Amino acid sequence: MAAKKLSTGYHLGGVDTVISVEDVNREAAKLGGGVTRERIAALAGNDPYLVIEGLNAGYGKMEVLHDFNLQVGKGQSLCLIGPNGAGKSTVLHSIYGFTHIFNGHILVGDGGGRKDITRLGANQTLKQAGIAYILQDKSVFPNMTVEENLWMGGYLLDTAAEARERAERVFAKYDRLAARRRHPARVLSGGERRLLEISRALVMEPEILLVDEPSIGLEPRFIDMVFEILADLQKTEGKTIVMVEQNAKKGLEFADIGYVLVAGEIAMAAPGDELLENPDVGRLFLGG
Repeated sequence: MAAKKLSTGYHLGGVDTVISVEDVNREAAKLGGGVTRERIAALAGNDPYLVIEGLNAGYGKMEVLHDFNLQVGKGQSLCLIGPNGAGKSTVLHSIYGFTHIFNGHILVGDGGGRKDITRLGANQTLKQAGIAYILQDKSVFPNMTVEENLWMGGYLLDTAAEARERAERVFAKYDRLAARRRHPARVLSGGERRLLEISRALVMEPEILLVDEPSIGLEPRFIDMVFEILADLQKTEGKTIVMVEQNAKKGLEFADIGYVLVAGEIAMAAPGDELLENPDVGRLFLGG
């Protein structure tokens, strides 16, 4: 008989009872009783900047998201948590134009000025809609310098000079990168590489940041640093952030809104701090 696959879940720290990945998925499927669009709108203050309506999306012929809805206001942060295979990253991929859209709409903007970006490709989503995707770890160019990596962030700008000018603004904001501007990216610490990945996305001056697993592979001290950087971008610069985070505790502590995804649908939606206090969420995803 095969050994049972154990899960330490979406959390850090010890647990009294370790449950299998299969059990996490089975128990998560029992959460909630469906989330209404009214609830989703209320969490966004009934003034959303990014809207997903009735989205069915996936890869090839495989549908992963089913009648999926999302709303987040300008300057708000949203964290998506859930078991493996729930469709969390597929939400980010769909916004950024990486999936096949079967039905539904993705809209961005204020009020009556919202733009339908459902069918845009990745380059158009970045340049026309102001949405940047910060990938999981190891997306820097290791043999390029820190400076050259930042210039690559401006590849859609009209001129190289404009990319260099915007890179200088990033260096002015982050002394830690400026001090290493001519170092190859491969010599950076894990936290510095993540800072470079975030900073490279900022060269295009996006309004919305899609952040995929910002804590993955990082030591605790660097995790804190990365979340402080994201908090500054939200609170100081008014960036809207949609995040997938395997460290559910850290993600929900950070986010204004949390969604629990199960099998391509929203099982629960609430303020981040409210989900932190939910005993079912704690048992399945927070190690308590």
